[in-house]
Amino acid sequence: MSTTRTGQAPGRAGSVPARLLRALVTQRLVLLVVLLAGLIVVMKLLENGGYLLAPYSSDYLAAALIDAVPLGLLALAELVVIVSGRGGIDLSVGSMVSLTGMTFGFAVGQWGWPLLPAALLALLAGGLLGAVNGFFVAALGFPPLITTLATYYAYSSLALVSNGSAPISTPRIQELTWLTQPVELPLFGRYVPDFPMGLFLFALPVIVLLWLNVTRGTYGRQLYAIGTNDTAGRYAGVPVAWVRFRAYLVSGLICGLVAIVNVSQFASARPDAGTAGNGMALPAITIAVLGGVAITGGIGRVVGVVVATVLVVWLNAGILLSFEGSEGSQYQLLALGGVLVFAAVLNGFATRRYGGTS
Repeated sequence: MSTTRTGQAPGRAGSVPARLLRALVTQRLVLLVVLLAGLIVVMKLLENGGYLLAPYSSDYLAAALIDAVPLGLLALAELVVIVSGRGGIDLSVGSMVSLTGMTFGFAVGQWGWPLLPAALLALLAGGLLGAVNGFFVAALGFPPLITTLATYYAYSSLALVSNGSAPISTPRIQELTWLTQPVELPLFGRYVPDFPMGLFLFALPVIVLLWLNVTRGTYGRQLYAIGTNDTAGRYAGVPVAWVRFRAYLVSGLICGLVAIVNVSQFASARPDAGTAGNGMALPAITIAVLGGVAITGGIGRVVGVVVATVLVVWLNAGILLSFEGSEGSQYQLLALGGVLVFAAVLNGFATRRYGGTS
């Protein structure tokens, strides 16, 4: 007696799109790379059709990465905080950049400090501000949203009153622009675009150190453990409060570094550097979520956030080439909102359908 098998071949054929869909939805890095490649293709098509104001060239994209340094670093700060769980989020990153930037500006521009001690002071100030957030959240159990919103207002106010709402721009500060200016790469030949110095001085070291800590170090294992289930982590002997406190401390330290980048880039320490307009916090959170960081905690990868940063920066760069005057910056806000909605919907779908992203 024999049994006839039917529908097997169509099933196998149908599983290929299903596997592709699963890979795109659950493997965030795969999706981001596909989106990045698609963005470049679309912008090149628009360029060839004469719809852009200037070429969407490799030189233009390399120069646009100057914006990726502060945004990417702050997105990594949000990654650490959000992964720590219990509603972790840091709305005060922009105000910490403003206040630590003013501290750095005073040290270099008015007190005459050398660059290295002034930079260490900025990092110390950022760490202190982050520690305040961590104390209220981790030690006292305050909600992170309320805590960092309150410190956002407090730090913003302190930055404004520190110098009477006036920026600090002296010749010594203006000499620091070399920290973020484009640098030639003669090792690779003249056809390689010039990349901002800030990528090598600030972004790459932080990316490597953070990646090593969260993927290879004990702290990273503890961080993801409490973000997933801090009760289980506590039973496993993880010092939950201390690990969560350090997440906010790291966020503050990164903000101190971003403040140095910001002052160097604009040759001025501005009291509203991180809070003007829509501020730095919301774009950083958007990039973190797009990069695969689950707002519920316990999920997120450094590489995903890095690629998401490049995607958002190059998307914004393309939008600027598509519109004249300030109209492009207005559409950037629309694009940022669309990216956030897309990331939130995708995270929700991946969680319901496949149990989450990786």
